[in-house]
Amino acid sequence: MELTSDVLVNSLLALGAVALVTTLWIWPRLARQRPLPVLGRIGLLTVVQVSILAVLALSVNNSFGFYTSWDDLLNPGGAKLALAGNENHNGTPVSDQLVQPTNEGGLESVGNLPKGTPEEVGKIESVRVNGKETGFSDQMFVYLPPEYFDPKFALVRFPTVVAIAGYPGTTLNLMKELPLLQTAIELQHSGKMPPTVLVLARPAVNPSRDTECVDVPGGPRTETWFVKDLPEALHSTYRLGRAAGSWGLIGYSTGGSCAMRLSMRFPNVYGSAAGLHGDFSVRQDQYTGGDLFSGDKALAQQHDLGWRLQNLPAPPLNLLVVSTRKEGDYPQTVQFVDQATQVAAANPQFKVESLYLDDGGHNFDSWTRELPASLEWLGSHLG
Repeated sequence: MELTSDVLVNSLLALGAVALVTTLWIWPRLARQRPLPVLGRIGLLTVVQVSILAVLALSVNNSFGFYTSWDDLLNPGGAKLALAGNENHNGTPVSDQLVQPTNEGGLESVGNLPKGTPEEVGKIESVRVNGKETGFSDQMFVYLPPEYFDPKFALVRFPTVVAIAGYPGTTLNLMKELPLLQTAIELQHSGKMPPTVLVLARPAVNPSRDTECVDVPGGPRTETWFVKDLPEALHSTYRLGRAAGSWGLIGYSTGGSCAMRLSMRFPNVYGSAAGLHGDFSVRQDQYTGGDLFSGDKALAQQHDLGWRLQNLPAPPLNLLVVSTRKEGDYPQTVQFVDQATQVAAANPQFKVESLYLDDGGHNFDSWTRELPASLEWLGSHLG
């Protein structure tokens, strides 16, 4: 039974209800002050309280996505998996692959995905990606468009978009809370977006800490994971374009910050990016555990996008900044876009555009409304 499944929550709810009714019914019989009745009362109360606490913990985890599976909970970052076949897309043994099939992630709980054969609607795979450089291992979803299975495109390498959820959040949020995958599939089907491989990820491989997609000194190397391990693993398994121009990033909230920061710092890996309601410098709060750079101001500046525009050469990059005029950091967003526009005017290899909704806040409703235009823009910039 999957950690994130509704069946587990409902089963624990039923157990708690049964334990409560049993406690009320049998309590008079356990009223004596003898060892066995006392132990019986303790046992009944323990079952009721543990059931309630377990339901609360599972509900919080399912809402915020700290852990996606039992392996993720019990052995974060190091889970291995049972293989679902002998060979992968490129014909080599699955055991030798950096991307391996898994049943993790709860894909079966998403009910509004297209139905049909891979040749008709494409295919969504739940996989575990293993990083050679960082040693990280995380579950993700990969969508392969119908053209991927068409013999006419057998020699074609497809453009790739890595979508990053907010924090805290799981990859599943990119389908259940925000219909990013469904919207991208619809746009591809209608011809508004080219046939594209989509990779759904979360920003923190270590789910207990928001690392803002940076390499934390002495801590998790999340940036290396996204710019080296992930592309290398995907290239080893799927037919994907090699050039940075065929790779894009998109994300919301923390994922939007990651999309802009990773592409600004590594335009040789990701040539285009769309950031929805992201930050332009690395935040410090209870989720990051304070200063991720341990007081290293020079390192913090390297991750400050405004500082980079002012002090470093403009990157060869297509960047889309998305927000609303009601968002709390709207003035900072306008300031960054104005600064980027001035830099772009003198550096044709750097292009920046912006998209603002008149209303809306930092929530899934706003991000859902921004998705179609953002994905269409991203698709138009993929090689």
